[in-house]
Order: sequence, then C-alpha cells, then structure tokens
Amino acid sequence: MVQRPERRVLTGADLKAFHKALANPVRRDILSYLGKHGEANSTSVAKALGESTGTTSYHLRKLADLDLIAEIEDRGDGRERWWKSLPKDIYTPPGLELTPDEREAALKLGALKMSHDLSLVTRAYAGYDSAGGWNQIHRSGLHLTKEQAASFVEEYQNLVWKYVSEPGQHPEGSRALAVRLIIVPEED
Repeated sequence: MVQRPERRVLTGADLKAFHKALANPVRRDILSYLGKHGEANSTSVAKALGESTGTTSYHLRKLADLDLIAEIEDRGDGRERWWKSLPKDIYTPPGLELTPDEREAALKLGALKMSHDLSLVTRAYAGYDSAGGWNQIHRSGLHLTKEQAASFVEEYQNLVWKYVSEPGQHPEGSRALAVRLIIVPEED
C-alpha cells in the first residue's frame, strides 16, 4: 500500500499547466508507462512509445516541472537521467471560484477525461460477458446532503488509496483497472 500523498489543490496557473500536460498524448503515454513500469529513462520510454529520445527527454522534464514525476538522483550516469512516477492526489474543489481562463482549462481537462471514461464504460459493457469477472459495473442512487456527499467521496478516496501499489511493484496477477466515481444530482 502506498501512503496517500498530501492533496494537491489545482487552481490558476497550476490548473492550466496540468491541462496542457494531460492534453498532450505523449505526456499521457509517459505517465501511463511510468505508472506501469515504475522507473525509466528517456531511451526506454522512447523505444516503448516509438518516439525520439529528444522528444521523450523534453516531455519528461515538463512532467517533472509539474511535480508529476521525479528524477531518480542516484541512478544514471549523468548523461542518461532516470525518472519515476510520483503518487499524486490532485484535486480541484467543487464550487471553487475560477477565472474564465481557469474555468476553460477545467472544462477542457474534464472533457478530455470524460471522453476517455466514456470509452471505458462502452468497453466494460461490450465485454462484460467475456471479461472473466474483471469488468465490474455498479450503479447506485442515493439521497445525500452536500456534506454527506463530500464525506462519501472522502471515504471512497481513502478506500482507493488503500489499494494503490507503487509503480513497478504491482501484485502478481494484478491488472491495471480504471475506477471512476461520479456524483451528480439526478436532476437540477
């Protein structure tokens, strides 16, 4: 189990930079690769992604600037830098007052995430019978106060962190699973 990191609240320039990072498919692929393999250098990432080492080096540095990955200081030979994924709990609180630019960045990031999530839902339903128990689909309806909803989300997040493993140190027989929680009123 990985210790849940301090929650990082994204607003302002951080929110815009995060959106820009995740809007770039190479950076998303690098984050995914490091999440699976734990540690890598630009050469191994480049080979896995079919990119040049110059491209991956550039994007690795940009991801490090955002504190999404970190250089492994005691590894490498000075010419070849090694990187690792950092556990993250990134959050933009609901109801936060945002400038128009911040709101636009949040909406773009949300749309990017939801596009991916919708493809996951479609795949989960389409392959439900043949997934051998890996696809789990659960829908619920609750009546909660705003405070209860916030408490529910906090408990859910704590449960998720209970099962997070270090990148590259995943349990034998495990698979990467997409887990999503969306809480929204049924009607306005």
